This record gives sequence, structure tokens and C-alpha cells, in this order.
Amino acid sequence: MDVRRLLVVDDRPEMGEMVRRVASGLGYDVQVTTHANEFMEIFDVFDPSVVVLDIVMPDIDGIELVKWLYERGSRVRVFVTTAFNPRYAEMAETLGEAKGLDVSLIKKPFRVAELREALA
Repeated sequence: MDVRRLLVVDDRPEMGEMVRRVASGLGYDVQVTTHANEFMEIFDVFDPSVVVLDIVMPDIDGIELVKWLYERGSRVRVFVTTAFNPRYAEMAETLGEAKGLDVSLIKKPFRVAELREALA
């Protein structure tokens, strides 16, 4: 049986917890962090199959994390999210696609049904 692991990084804890609840209900093992540096530390140990990245975060943003994933040779499925200008998320999506990553955009605020459909 395929193990479904989801790693979430969002500087708003309530968003990460909402994603956790939805993904857990779909059978994912979920880890959530609010810091990009912690995301990078957890990534190798947890070995996620899917990640959800907030684009606009302090210190290291989601675009930099997409680049980091590419540089590591990761084949993880990536969902980028933002409540700010969607062009930021579109930039991450374009960068990921150019580098051969499976990157999709989920615009905030998203409905639970939209998230569930994306993760299913």
C-alpha cells in the first residue's frame, strides 16, 4: 500500500491545521510547520509524497522552497497557496514546471471541498 505523506508549511498556524484535518481525513500522514527552515529539516526525515507551500512567508518564501525542492532532485507533488497577489504563486508554478516539478496552484481562501479534491 502506498504511504501518503503530506508536509505543510504556512506561517498562519490555523491554515496548516485546516490542511492537516482535511488531509488526515483522506488518509494522509501529515506534518505541519510554520517555518520554512523547519520544513527543510523535516523534509528528508518525513519523506513526503505531497507538500503544500504558502508562497508569502517571512525569511524564506515558497518560491525559494520550490527552487530548493528542484535543486534536491525531488519528485514530490507540490501545491502552492497564497492569499496575496496570485502572481507570486503563478511564478512558483511556472518555475516548478520549467524544472520538471509537479506544481499546482490553490488560491486562498479555498473551500474544504477544493482542497479535498486537489489532494484526492
